[in-house]
Amino acid sequence: MLYVYMAIFAGAAVALDQFTKWLTVSNIDLFGYVRAWDGMFHFTYVQNRGAAWSSFEGQQWLFALVFALFTAGIIWEFSKKRWPFTTMERWCIAAIYAGGVGNMIDRLRLGYVVDMIQLEFMEFPVFNVADCFITCGGILLVCHLIFFNKEFWKDEKKK
Repeated sequence: MLYVYMAIFAGAAVALDQFTKWLTVSNIDLFGYVRAWDGMFHFTYVQNRGAAWSSFEGQQWLFALVFALFTAGIIWEFSKKRWPFTTMERWCIAAIYAGGVGNMIDRLRLGYVVDMIQLEFMEFPVFNVADCFITCGGILLVCHLIFFNKEFWKDEKKK
């Protein structure tokens, strides 16, 4: 039943991401912006043809390959349950995957990813809701693995 809830969560995350991208494209001109919270962030419509900081621009095949490998790894891990992930860590993986799906939909449909959140208080690339799911899920996963999941780090040879 846990996997059903995770699938619903991931679907909702992808829907939220796609909805915010649709709102951005529908309401903001390319490189235009809408004020949100002065001094914190505003919304800017950017077409990102690469990854963070536009790295790997034009390498859509690389993103598709990484996504396919990640998908295969998730299917294998969730079906075989070989890695000792906790429930929390599986939720983190679902968040990361949902973000990947949201960005992959853009890459396949448009050839680029729609980014829209621009921070004003620091120099940082424009990002989107899917990137938030990937980043937050990744940070929580690493923190949880380091501080709470001692089973994950056990060496099989010591048994």
